[in-house]
Amino acid sequence: MRFTRSLASLCCSLLLAGCATENRVATADAIARQAGLQPGEISASPFVLRWWGRINAPHQPVHLYIEGDGFAWVTPSQPSRDPTPYNPLALRLAAADSAVNVAYLARPCQYTPMVRNPACNLSWWTDRRFAPAVIEAMNSAVSQIMRQAPGQPLVLVGYSGGGAIAALIAAQRSDVQSLRTVAGNLDMDEVNRLHHASPMPLSLNARAVATRLAALPQIHYSGSDDRVIPQSVTQGYVDASHSGCVKMVSVAGLTHGGRWETLWPALLRQPPGCE
Repeated sequence: MRFTRSLASLCCSLLLAGCATENRVATADAIARQAGLQPGEISASPFVLRWWGRINAPHQPVHLYIEGDGFAWVTPSQPSRDPTPYNPLALRLAAADSAVNVAYLARPCQYTPMVRNPACNLSWWTDRRFAPAVIEAMNSAVSQIMRQAPGQPLVLVGYSGGGAIAALIAAQRSDVQSLRTVAGNLDMDEVNRLHHASPMPLSLNARAVATRLAALPQIHYSGSDDRVIPQSVTQGYVDASHSGCVKMVSVAGLTHGGRWETLWPALLRQPPGCE
C-alpha cells in the first residue's frame, strides 16, 4: 500500500511538472505570436534548442536575443527539475524590437521536453550553465540562425545569465556588430561571492573576455534596484574592458526581473559606439 501511494504521488508530481512546462511554453508562444516570431528547434549537440524568430530581410542585420537562466532554482539550495522560465524576459525584449530580423534563442533544456534532450540534467542549468560545451552549442545555434541572413552583421542581446552567454559567444565570432546586455551576469565569480554561492569551476566567466571584446561597441543596462546583479558587477566588467567602446547605462527604478520590455524600444534607440 505504501509503495502504491508513493508511486501515485510520483505520477501526480510528474504530471503537474509536465502541465507547468506546457503552461510556460504556451506563455512563450503567445508572446512570440503577437510579435510575428515563428517557433523552431535547432539541433546543437548535445542539445535540442528552442528558438522563435522572424527573418524577413536576409540583407539586413539580425537582432538575436539570449534568454536568462530561467527557473533554475526552486530555493537558493534546491535546483528545479525544469529551467524553462516563467517570465521569459529576453523573449519580451525581442517582441518589443521592431527590427525586420529578430531571433530569440532559449538556453539548453528550456522549453524542449527532457525526453528529446537526453543530455539534460540539472548541472546544465546550475554549475555548468556557462560551461564550454554550452557556449559551443549556443554558438552553433546562432550560426544556424545566421544562415538565413548570410554575411549580415549580428546584433547580440542577452538578459541576466544570457548576457554572459552573449559575451562569451561574441568573443568567438567575427560577425558581431554590437553587444547589449540587460541585468547581465558579466562576472559570475563576483555574483557568486556576493550571494555566498558555490564557485563554478566548470563554467566560463564573461569578465575573462572583457579585454578581448574591448573594440566591440557595447552597452550594458543595469537596474538601479537590481539586488540580484547589482550595478557594481556591471561597472566592474566595464572597468575591466579599459575601453571607450564599453559603457554601462543605469536605468532608474528597475529590478532584475522588472518590466524592461516597456522601456526597451527607447533604450534600443541608444546606439552602441566607441568614444
